[in-house]
Amino acid sequence: MLWLLEEIDSIRRFLGMGGDVLMMLFVLTLMLWVLVIERYLFFFLESPKLVKGTIEKWQNRSDKLSWQARHIRTAMISKVSLSAKQGLPMIKTLIALCPLLGLLGTVVGMVQVFDVLAVTGTGSPRAMASGISKATIPTMAGMVAALSGLYFSALLEKRAVRVSHKVADSMQH
Repeated sequence: MLWLLEEIDSIRRFLGMGGDVLMMLFVLTLMLWVLVIERYLFFFLESPKLVKGTIEKWQNRSDKLSWQARHIRTAMISKVSLSAKQGLPMIKTLIALCPLLGLLGTVVGMVQVFDVLAVTGTGSPRAMASGISKATIPTMAGMVAALSGLYFSALLEKRAVRVSHKVADSMQH
């Protein structure tokens, strides 16, 4: 339990070093990972049931060759595809926002550096270093969050396409 408190304290110190923008980036990254985990839970728990139910419903149909049956098949495949791709646009949006928030942190940090320069001149490198640190930490954090989210987003998208193809291939007409 002590190690958890130490980790929480180190995360809080890290967030304090980056300023308010880093806190917003942390919340955004948390939302991103909640959505990614939700999608993985969907693919491991719900998706097999949805695919199996859809295929069984199609196979229990007596009419599979008529014009109406083909449209019903297309609608069933689309329903599975929509369920599999649900939430992926939001994940992509959050991935795009992470580096932008990091960039905002850079701008805020550089403004602080210029404020220090205006008050103290160039004689206080220590004061300038604090602002430069605030400028670089959010940028780095935004890039790391976006890159890791991008990797998992690509995996989730491949999985969604695979589920749609599996249903389409299993529902012969």
